[in-house]
Amino acid sequence: MMTQTPAHVIAFDDPETPCTTSVIDDPALVADPYTSHAWRHFTNPGKSATAGIWEAGPHCQREIADYDEMCHILEGQVRLTDEDGTARVFGPGDSFTITRGFRGTWENLTHVRKVYFVLG
Repeated sequence: MMTQTPAHVIAFDDPETPCTTSVIDDPALVADPYTSHAWRHFTNPGKSATAGIWEAGPHCQREIADYDEMCHILEGQVRLTDEDGTARVFGPGDSFTITRGFRGTWENLTHVRKVYFVLG
């Protein structure tokens, strides 16, 4: 049985969505390079919006957010720490938004897989 998706609805389980692999190795962002994979299911350049699935192994990256990003953790644990040292760990089932102006670190404590929606 073929499952169809209604018009103007985007399912994130489309096996035809290409995977983009990135190596993050900028020493201004990370001490140790890491590789991430992303499946971008939605883009709207006019609104600077993208959405999809992202995953990467353990790493710690410095962040200066010039965007708003909603995240929903599917697998793994991530720790967000602001520049004042306040930290929180998020895991499977947790949702949060990083707002424009966040300065601190994003740390994958384990392999992490998340749904994201970025307005940038």
